[in-house]
Amino acid sequence: MQTDYTPLYPQLKNTPLAPWCEQLPPLIKAGLEHGDRSRWLEALAQLPNLPAQHLELKKEVRVEAPISIDLEPILQAFHPWRKGPYFLHGLHLDTEWRSDWKWDRILPHLQPLAGRRILDVGCGNGYHAWRMAGEGADLILGIDPTPLFVHQFFAIRHFIQDPRVWVLPLALEQLPPAPEAFDTVFSLGVLYHRRSPIDHILQLKSLLRPGGELVLETLVVEGEDERVFLPPGRYAKMRNVWFIPSPKTLENWVRRCGFKQVRVVDISTTRTEEQRSTPWMRFESLPEFLDPTDSSKTIEGHPAPRRATLLATR
Repeated sequence: MQTDYTPLYPQLKNTPLAPWCEQLPPLIKAGLEHGDRSRWLEALAQLPNLPAQHLELKKEVRVEAPISIDLEPILQAFHPWRKGPYFLHGLHLDTEWRSDWKWDRILPHLQPLAGRRILDVGCGNGYHAWRMAGEGADLILGIDPTPLFVHQFFAIRHFIQDPRVWVLPLALEQLPPAPEAFDTVFSLGVLYHRRSPIDHILQLKSLLRPGGELVLETLVVEGEDERVFLPPGRYAKMRNVWFIPSPKTLENWVRRCGFKQVRVVDISTTRTEEQRSTPWMRFESLPEFLDPTDSSKTIEGHPAPRRATLLATR
């Protein structure tokens, strides 16, 4: 079966996640259900079995071996591809997001990931999870409730076959209890979609062991003071954007939730070179979300996207 999670469960035994061996299977089965699942499974079945002659996860996600089949029409069955890029047997899968740029901004500030058990919330197809594996993490569990992205992950996993990396078809609220089970928890690009940002931060905290590290990346508004922007309608054409804090407010939220060593380590304006339409994501993207006459504003007249990365210790 192309979406087989049975190799995951032995890795959970003798860890705080052992109860998940019984709790996850019905949740995963329900999470994978989708009207296009049969089409995605058919595409997965067409992928050739190729032993990797070269695998790179630290500098990029690249796997190479001689190939005689054209992978592009098979992998286009999983359109749109949001996170990447991937380099698969000579194919450059040029995704909407240059997720490698975000990773390059975050990585220098992190506690070493080697040997860690990691949760990546809202991971999409798991791009950053592969990069975490490249840093030597022991186990990386990504979660995302979008079945398409989970099937994209299995398309990539077909070629990489790294037993440490998994993407579960679950939202954070669907996770079974796992108190203090993870060494590092990532939440990248999720907080501004939550109606209660404080509850989200507290959920993340509950999953971290004492001394574990939170990595939180979110939209922020410019300014040194404490402020929060609540879009009156859409923001950059997105319906589900709620609270966008200033960096100082973001730090205050995380401190109020009981974290220590709270600091914003990066603030970056999202550029149209980092998020854009490509042959692998043919819908509108950031250039269409911005004011065509003033790129410092969204199409609605709000400040253009700026993102901050915050680190904190439980």
